[in-house]
Parts: sequence; C-alpha cells; structure tokens
Amino acid sequence: MRLLSFFVVAAAVCTAVPYEEYILAPATRDLIPKRVYHVNGSVSDPSALTNRKGGKATFHGVSSVTYDFGRNIAGIVSLDISRVSSLDAFIGVTFSESSLWINNEACDATADAGLDSPLWFPVGHGSGRYTAEKKHNRGAFRYLTLVTNTSATVVVESVRINFTAAPTQNLRAYTGYFHCDDELLNRIWYAGAYTNQLCTIDPSMGNALPFLGTITSSDNITLPETVPWWSNDTIANGSSVLTDGAKRDRLVWPGDMSIALESIAVSTYDLYSVRMALESLFAIQQADGRLPYAGKPFYDTVSYTYHLHSLIGVSYYYRYSGDKTWLAAHWSQYKRALQWSLSSIDDTGLANVTASADWLRFGMGGHNIEANAILYFVLQESLALSQTLNDTTSSSTWSRIASTLKSSANARLWDPSAGLYRDNETTTLHPQDGNAWALKSNLTLSFNQSSTISTALSARWGPYGAPAPEAGATISPFITGFELQAHFLADQPQRGLDLMRRQWGFMLDDPRMTQSTFIEGYSTDGSLHYAPYSNDARISHAHGWATGPTAALMFYAAGLQLVGAGGERWVFKPQPGDLRAVEGGFETRLGRFETEFRRGSNGYTELVFTTPEGTIGDVKIDAEGVLVSSNGTRVKLVDGVATGLHGGTWRLKSL
Repeated sequence: MRLLSFFVVAAAVCTAVPYEEYILAPATRDLIPKRVYHVNGSVSDPSALTNRKGGKATFHGVSSVTYDFGRNIAGIVSLDISRVSSLDAFIGVTFSESSLWINNEACDATADAGLDSPLWFPVGHGSGRYTAEKKHNRGAFRYLTLVTNTSATVVVESVRINFTAAPTQNLRAYTGYFHCDDELLNRIWYAGAYTNQLCTIDPSMGNALPFLGTITSSDNITLPETVPWWSNDTIANGSSVLTDGAKRDRLVWPGDMSIALESIAVSTYDLYSVRMALESLFAIQQADGRLPYAGKPFYDTVSYTYHLHSLIGVSYYYRYSGDKTWLAAHWSQYKRALQWSLSSIDDTGLANVTASADWLRFGMGGHNIEANAILYFVLQESLALSQTLNDTTSSSTWSRIASTLKSSANARLWDPSAGLYRDNETTTLHPQDGNAWALKSNLTLSFNQSSTISTALSARWGPYGAPAPEAGATISPFITGFELQAHFLADQPQRGLDLMRRQWGFMLDDPRMTQSTFIEGYSTDGSLHYAPYSNDARISHAHGWATGPTAALMFYAAGLQLVGAGGERWVFKPQPGDLRAVEGGFETRLGRFETEFRRGSNGYTELVFTTPEGTIGDVKIDAEGVLVSSNGTRVKLVDGVATGLHGGTWRLKSL
C-alpha cells in the first residue's frame, strides 16, 4: 500500500526501490555459480566452487562439472587454480543459455552453423588466476561447464564471472516497478526488465560476426565441429548501447527497439544506451536517406520496415526523454529518412515494398499490410514531432499522405470474411504482424473493426501462444508484443492478460528456458526451434524484442500512458481485466508517475494516482465518482472521463 496513504505520498521521498525482491539483476558484478548441475568423471568436492567462503574442487583426469548460475547472466570468466600435476594441463570452459545445449566439448551457438568453441586455459603454467580475454566475454549463459581433457589432476579454488551487462547501470536501482495480485505477471514484468539489461552492453563488446568474414584471427579451433566466436567489435560510441540480443547478435537492430525501448523507459530508464544505439544508425545513414537494417558490422541490407523502426525509435526516445535538443539536431536526417519511405508510395496510395528483409518473416513485398501499417504509425508520430519543432511545411504533406494510405489499405487489404487484413492483394495469408500493427497504428476505421481483429487473432492461439503464420509454424514474441498492445487498444484487456500468461508464462517457466529472460522465438508445437534458423542452438534466450509485457502492463493494466514529451501530457486509463490489485510506477526527467488501485465485485474500492507537478492529463476510468486532489480540488467524472487535470496526487471518491 504505497500510494493509498494519500496525503503522505505527495511529500514523501521514496528511498527504497519498490518490490526490489523481484529484481533479477545481481547485487554485485562478481558472480559465482549457485549450484552444481551435473558431474562427469571423477571430481572431488565440486560444490566447493559455489561457496564464497572458499574451498577446492579437484578434477582427476578427464572429467567435467556443469555449474548453474540460477538465471541467465553475462560476463568474463576467471579461474583460480591452486595446483596442477602436469605442465600439459588445460581446463576448458563451455557456456549455454538453455539446458538443452549443455556440452563438455562446445558452447551453444552464435552462428547459424555448428557450435561455438570452448575457451581453453593452459593451467599447466601453474597456480594463479586465469581470465578470459575481453573478446571472449560471453553475452548470455545460465550454465557453465568446466572440462579437463588430460590425465592431469587440477585443483580449482574458484570460478568467477565479472558481470559485464548494463555497464553504466546501478544494476538494481530500477526507476520503475509493477505489482499485482497475479504472481506470474509480476515475475514476467521483472524478467522483461532484466532481459533488456542483459541486452545492454559495452559498445566495444559487439558481435564481430566472424561467420560473415568481417574479421580474421589466428585463434586455434580445437574441434572440427566448433566455430570461433568473438565479442570485440565496436558497434557504437559512448560507454553503453542497447542491442537486440545478449548472446547474439549483440548488434543494434532497430526493430527490437520498438519493443525494448518502452519497456526500458518504465523499468531502468536507461535512455542513454538507447540514444547511443540510435546515433549509431544515423551515423551510417545513406545519402538517399535510407537507414540500415542493422548497425555495423552487419552488411548493408535494405529493409523497408526496419528503416521505419529506426524512426519509431526516435519518436519513442523523445517521448520518454523530452530531449528536444537531440531531436532538433537529427530532424533533417529524420525527414530525409521519412522521404525515402514515402518515395515507395505508388498510385494506389500505398507503399509498394520491393525489399524482402524484415524480422525474418516470409513474403515481405508489394502492398504489404505490415509495412503500410507501420508507415501509417510513423506518419502519425512524425506529425506530432513536426508540431513540436514547428515544422508546418512538412506536416501538411504528411497528413494528406496518411489519410490516403488509410483509405487505400482498408479498401484493398481488408477481408471482412476473415475479420483480418490480407498480407497483400495477391495472397490469402492473414498475418499476425500486419493485423497487430493495424490496431496499434489506428489504421482501422471503427471500433467494431478493431474488435473483430482482436477476436480473430485470439481465435488462432495455440497452447504455447499466438502464431505468426507469415513465418511458418512460428511463435514470435516480437510480433506478439504488438498483438498484446492491439488487444488492449481494442478494449479487450482480458485477452491481453491471458496471452501474457499463456505465452510469456511458458517462456518463463518451461525447464528448457532460463527462468529469468525471454527467448527470441520458437515453434507453435512448443519445441525450441525458430523456423528462420537452421541451428537451434543459435536461438537467443535473452532478446529485447521479447519484452513487450513490461511496457504493456504499465501502460494498459496500470494505465499510466505518456502522450507528451517526458510526460508533460499523460493519460491515466487503467485496463486491469481480471486483476483485483495493481501498483505501478516509473519516472522521467519530469518526475514520478504512479498508481495503486484495488477492485471488488462492484468496481474500484480504492484508487489513487500521482503525476508530476506541472504536467496535465486526462483520466478514463470504468467508474463513476469524483476525483479529489491532494490540495482539495474536486473533479466529477462524466461517463468515467475527466480532462485537463493538473499534475499531482488524485484519489477516486464515490459520490
């Protein structure tokens, strides 16, 4: 009961992080294993390495121990060796995010073929500390296996990890929190926040992409079935940058930011890392305005949708940071980028997409509904940004284009018999991505149409979540993140919550997962196979594009939505579905946004929310009564609505 002590909270300064017990980030960057998972061969006292007070594990000849850190982590491994019996002694280290890929001869994979080479330490040099090179920072793993492959006896005093993720963050000092009466949803919210922390890296530790031939190395490959790997490419300026995945790709991918950025904004508020990512994309913008499919060192590829996602990143960054100076500095680049997108619009009023690259879905091209819905969304965001910068010349043109696009998309692509949009005019496919984006972008023409799409999408759910038929038998947490928003936007919050429980509950609790971070994708039958990849060991189990519930629970279930820069304008519209108690809050440069409410069989029994002084906003609540501020101002709800409320603390009172 953090806000329900109404008049106290307005003056109180919260020094503790609310609900800190749910935070998965470590309290120290010096980590040791939590437990022994498995032993092969002869090893004396392997559990000694799980004790900070010290101890010694003795490996007798060819043997191995797999250690479990209890959650997905990241960093650089060090071994303390106290005694060896041979100058030829080596200890190998292998890593795996999933228990499926634990192996004493190789790591799970960062490339689309083979497994990654172990790290071999020549411990025959004698006692002391052996530390992996920075280039062999491992971006994500839950399991670490120590391997001896000779007849030597090796005594190990410690195995330690220098946790390198989120390098500039105070790891547990979250600025946001969420709690409700559903424990699974609480755990999902914090796992999403932690996933994004693992995906935030030192820019000099990016994926070097050796399988693309972008670098060469004299490193020896010890086994024919393994491949070398490095995390030593500098992918951005600054001291921290947001990437798509922790193990791989460890690159700046703009599509991922359209989910990850908002979840970061309501949890850690590490917008510095977001800004560094956006600037790295602008730095390699083409002369014609096109932005890259992915940041360096990825090869240049044209992607219509990911180009648009970069522009979404700009508008989101401005919304949560309020950094008008930064926006103005990049505005000319932004407009050139938008013009590149608009140049694809043909006489139908729709963009005709000629590039296939997207989120690895199939069939991108033509008057694609996903691409056009995202373009419509970007145009609406661009109109708001142009108003901020008083660019009236651009806004009149964009408004006209957007209106025509909306009419044409509905005339050409809407399929009333299915209650969904077709992928384009030449197919019977009704994609998840385009239909979710049609709702998110307000491309629909009526509430009934939006409700119809929500119903049709939910009818396709399987036991493991929402399918993306545009990518085969695939479940994409990325696209389902947008579907979550779509159900709330269609005023179907129960569907949004049920989908979180079904899909993200599976991702969080299945024993093949990490129980701490969210996977990149998997199959509709629940197998950990992601159709676009030929190598299942490559799948990332910590991917920022899978963190949609962290933002959705805050914006929709708790109802705290920002519509102006830094929250200067806001909307409080809780959609709790079957939840009976909700608390949530986050902060921007303007201050804290918080709410707490409880509901009984007849509606809200208590409700209070706080927004920063100097802001203004609207309230939309499924309730009647009067809102009373901490200074005594009373505003009556009319059909559950009150507009133009000043910032401060407000409580719902019955009439």
